Amino acid sequence: MGLQARRLSLFGLGALFLLYLLGTLIPAGESTLAAELGQWPNALVAGVAGGSLLYASKRWARTGADREAHVDGADGPAALRFLGLAALAWCAGALTHAITRTFSAGSVFSITLGDLFALAALPLFVIGFTRFAPWPGGLRTAMRHITDSYVCAAAVFSVVWVLLFSPLYKELGEGAGLLGFALVYPVADIVVLCLLIPLVFMSPHSTRRAVLVAIGALVVIASSDLIGAVTRLTGPPVAGGVEQPVRFLGFALLGALPWLVEHRPGAEPRRITGRGLYRFAPEIAALGAVLLATIVLTVGGLSLPGVAPALPLAAGTAVLVLVVRVLGMLEENSTLTRMVRNREGHFNELARNSGDVILVLDRDGGVFYVSPGTAEAFGYRLDDVLAAPVTTLIHPEDLSRIKAVTDLFEERSNQGVHLRLRVRAADGTWRHTESTVSLYEQPGEPDRLLVTTRDISAQVALQDQVEHLTFHDGVTGLPNRAYLEERASDVLAHRAINDENTGDIALIFLDLDGFTAVNDSAGHVRGDHMLGQAARRLRGELESNATLARWGGDEFAVLVEDVPEAQRVVDLAERLGRVIASEPFQVADRDMVLTASIGVAFAEPTTDSGELLRNADVAMTRAKERGTGHVEVYAAHMHEMVVARLELQIRLRRALADGEFFLEYQPIVDLGTSQVTAVEALVRWNRDGEVVGPDAFIGAAEESGLIVPLGEWILREACEKVAVWRVSDWDIGLSVNLSVKQVLSPRFVRTVEGVLAETGLSAEVLTLEVDEEVLLEDEGDAVARLGELRELGVRLAIDDYGMGYASLAHLRELSVDSIKIDPSFIADLGRDDTVTLLTHTIIQLGRDLGVQVVAEGIERPEQLEQLRAMGCDHGQGFLVARPMPAEGVDSLAGGEAGPDL
Repeated sequence: MGLQARRLSLFGLGALFLLYLLGTLIPAGESTLAAELGQWPNALVAGVAGGSLLYASKRWARTGADREAHVDGADGPAALRFLGLAALAWCAGALTHAITRTFSAGSVFSITLGDLFALAALPLFVIGFTRFAPWPGGLRTAMRHITDSYVCAAAVFSVVWVLLFSPLYKELGEGAGLLGFALVYPVADIVVLCLLIPLVFMSPHSTRRAVLVAIGALVVIASSDLIGAVTRLTGPPVAGGVEQPVRFLGFALLGALPWLVEHRPGAEPRRITGRGLYRFAPEIAALGAVLLATIVLTVGGLSLPGVAPALPLAAGTAVLVLVVRVLGMLEENSTLTRMVRNREGHFNELARNSGDVILVLDRDGGVFYVSPGTAEAFGYRLDDVLAAPVTTLIHPEDLSRIKAVTDLFEERSNQGVHLRLRVRAADGTWRHTESTVSLYEQPGEPDRLLVTTRDISAQVALQDQVEHLTFHDGVTGLPNRAYLEERASDVLAHRAINDENTGDIALIFLDLDGFTAVNDSAGHVRGDHMLGQAARRLRGELESNATLARWGGDEFAVLVEDVPEAQRVVDLAERLGRVIASEPFQVADRDMVLTASIGVAFAEPTTDSGELLRNADVAMTRAKERGTGHVEVYAAHMHEMVVARLELQIRLRRALADGEFFLEYQPIVDLGTSQVTAVEALVRWNRDGEVVGPDAFIGAAEESGLIVPLGEWILREACEKVAVWRVSDWDIGLSVNLSVKQVLSPRFVRTVEGVLAETGLSAEVLTLEVDEEVLLEDEGDAVARLGELRELGVRLAIDDYGMGYASLAHLRELSVDSIKIDPSFIADLGRDDTVTLLTHTIIQLGRDLGVQVVAEGIERPEQLEQLRAMGCDHGQGFLVARPMPAEGVDSLAGGEAGPDL
């Protein structure tokens, strides 16, 4: 049924009721129109109501309209079905009364067939109603509900009797014994109402609207029955037969029930008063009814000369029921007592077997109960625990937390309070504890607190240890990188929100020069020991406003706060560098002298922690580029240099992939015969049409690791070209420079072997040149790798010899084939007697060792003549021949380098 049709139907029923009610005012003979119509309209509306309810029952079952109510334990279709049967029973009773009245007036003081139909409707109504509002669960609960309802019904009947039927009882005189026939309807209605009204408050909220409509319809019908009972006893219809329109309204309301509540959710559940007293609705109803009856009966007893037999009967039966109720309460009390006793036993058993400390405390903190083993857990005697309030054992700083515990007594909340407190043990130490506190209520005793406490000292100690390990270095014991980053962020954030100028904030980065060699020569364990020594030296130079941390590897960082002058930070950095280099470090019975490269960065007003750390790192990198033991203060151009270097590295990778590199070859000649004996391969970069020399990009290639694939490409390209020249019967050798990272790369030896195999170049033709510093960078690995190359037959040469890195011991250990004199010696040859002497010494050393000596950087004729006079075997330089493409080398095949030689 649509909303509009539903509204029209309700409007029609309301109109019919008003017309029927007006019939009580229209005279018809000695009576009124409503009285003359009798039961016929009620029979009709009751029949329609029954049909409406039965139809709605089938419709609800088919559509599942009561799905939400079914979840709450209600059964909507069954409820409507039984309510429909009750309406049909009322219809049958009304029809019977109407037909009987047509043929016979009947007896007022007898139960007719129509009355039986009407009375049969009440149990059907009760069954249907309880499908909407289910009975409380359990036999004991149901019995309590029934007895309370009976007490309520007896009390209500007593009130109705005193106020309404007692005067009629006196007027009937000898016929008063037949009064019971007239009271059948009111008594039955009162009993049913007292039985069902408490269920309204306990009904599911999903069916609350249906329950209210149903009970409202029954109240209206019961009011009609009450008026009808008075009419039977007095003779003429009350108020013109108003009982008939009232009954008509009740039947109409019952029939409209499914259409009033369909598709309308029930009211949200809410408590009537403070603690949900709706759960005790039967008891409240009975108590209220008894109180009302007591007042009415007391007043009536004072005003009436005699008491009717009905009152003792009602009072007596009520007393009997109360006795049954009291017996039930005694049995319930016994059960509750047993449950409390069992709960106490379970509580004590749990306290004995639990590893936690369990206490029951009075309001003032005194100990009422303590679980076994509690005193021993904290080293106390039991008498000591019971002697004083537990608050005396709580750390003073934690006492403010227990206010939430005292609030439990006022709020009476069922939620416990969780606390973490420090408790003093008998030995004076403070134990960390975790406690749960809740209200502990016992019948007949004051409220107390139930406290469950667990000692978490070991857990807290472990947590502190984990936190320490998270933010501290295990080797030096200093704060680590994570701690320094967080500290720097906090300091800068505090400065940003603080208006007062508290001085500069600076960061010092310190790197130990040459520490890698210590690790490789003495081992990591001794290297860690040296780091510990360095940390102690650095810490001894710092004041309270500085935080020293190990940044990682051989790097340290110092965060300096509240510095009034920037120069003090620079002075501190220089002092840290001096303390590192001041005296040797004791490592494996050897003295190791180290220096430190130091970078300093100052925090600008807009500098964040990440930028400050980066700037200090950039400054330190710049200090290392200048050499060992330098201090560098960050400047803006340093960052630009770093960015430019990164961009260059990216560009180099793309250049290698796009084939932008090419080779030039510089001839190496025999100074005695002027014949070209070998060429040195030199890499060039064709950058956007501009030829760029190796000095501009080799450093960036070294830093990025690109030197390894670039060096492999140089080696393969040069070997292929020289192999072609040698096929044409030109006995020419090849020299290729190596970097440190190439030599130390894992597959380098296999790469050289593979290139030689692919190009067909003999190993003895290839000379690999290494700087002297390669022998010192990673001495063990470098010498081993170069030794493997010697085993392949490859020749080795020391490039730029004489700069002071390598010693004669390295030459003997490595057994090189050639040494190349650094161009700086050749440049001053003949101009500086000391350099001339050193050059002659190197040449003589090579001849004595049987090593070929090559002079680099020959640019003047007098240099060439002096080298020949000193007995130098080979040379190269602009005077001999400039670097040239492969095509230019082809023209020198089998010939001399140039006419000047």
